[in-house]
Amino acid sequence: MSLETVRISDKAKYQLIKVKQKTGIEHWNVLCRWAFCLSLADESIPSPAKIPLDSNVEMTWRVFGGEHHELYLALLKHRCQCDNKGATTEELTTQFKLHLHRGIGMLLSSQLTNNPSSHE
Repeated sequence: MSLETVRISDKAKYQLIKVKQKTGIEHWNVLCRWAFCLSLADESIPSPAKIPLDSNVEMTWRVFGGEHHELYLALLKHRCQCDNKGATTEELTTQFKLHLHRGIGMLLSSQLTNNPSSHE
């Protein structure tokens, strides 16, 4: 995976399907943005993990970020700097993948998806 192409694991795909069912949000990119931001809001550093990018969910970075794709990249770079991570393309890609997948898990277990009636 590079930052040009965003892919997720099969496990994350099925987690997002559950989130889609609970929220009615249909677009992968919107859910992935929410997940990424949820993870960035958590002050802890995501645990290193080997995450297989084995699902058929794939989008370009511009689709992921929409009209604000440059802002999401700036947020990622800032977070990497705060966490004393490198700014190489490889490190940015790794940290993005870790944040995205941690955020998907957080999104699935969040109050939003566990109590959707409170958001009507």
